[in-house]
Amino acid sequence: MTPERRPLIAGNWKMHFGGAAGVELAQAVAQLAPALARVDLVIAPPFTALAACAHECEGRRVQVAGQNLHPGDAGAFTGEISAPMLIDAGCRWVILGHSERRQLFGEADAFVAEKVASALRAGLTPIVCVGETLDERTGGRTLEVVSRQLVAFLDVIAAAQAPVAIAYEPVWAIGTDKNAGPAEAQEVHAAIRRHLGGKSAALASRTRILYGGSVKPDNARDLLAATDVDGALVGGASLDAASFGAIAGAAEALAAR
Repeated sequence: MTPERRPLIAGNWKMHFGGAAGVELAQAVAQLAPALARVDLVIAPPFTALAACAHECEGRRVQVAGQNLHPGDAGAFTGEISAPMLIDAGCRWVILGHSERRQLFGEADAFVAEKVASALRAGLTPIVCVGETLDERTGGRTLEVVSRQLVAFLDVIAAAQAPVAIAYEPVWAIGTDKNAGPAEAQEVHAAIRRHLGGKSAALASRTRILYGGSVKPDNARDLLAATDVDGALVGGASLDAASFGAIAGAAEALAAR
């Protein structure tokens, strides 16, 4: 992490805690915020809990994200949610291109780019995910795959002149108790930063690049200490306020140095 980019710790709750339990978790995270003055905190509850969680977090230094959106603002798209709807529910952020959306729901790079454009038009800050599968990593294609995914939306974020975060999440590390080591994470994050710099130095300087993939309290500090790792997109550990707080605490301690 570097001083010009505040650490960002985002919790992706996935398909968990969609009602009263989600509100309780949001309350617990909000209570952590006063001790984390140097860190930006974001939680991404399921759609069913967004408005209630946003209400709990209002004015408490925790912001709320949607886990996905449809690129259209409105229309006959049963079961989908739009950027304006997320904003109405209290969201300021949205996670896009998550590996589970790409792998399980067939979202192609171009479709992810459409979603990024829609989010930015509406004033949402996207956390756009990129990452390789195990076969792609063992085949030595990590940087090729990440570059392809990044290039799909690079012009969109460069033209927007608005804040964006990118999350590198190696697919093989999600929910597996495996993770890229700090050196491996730094290699990919530095490559992403170079791509951004090829578009503009300002884009590279302002874009926060997060690591996601089995981030836990016991490995967070080493990962977050890497130069180009500006925070974390946390999955399973974000479902426990103490664990999420410990990860954010590691970011706070590094930022205070």
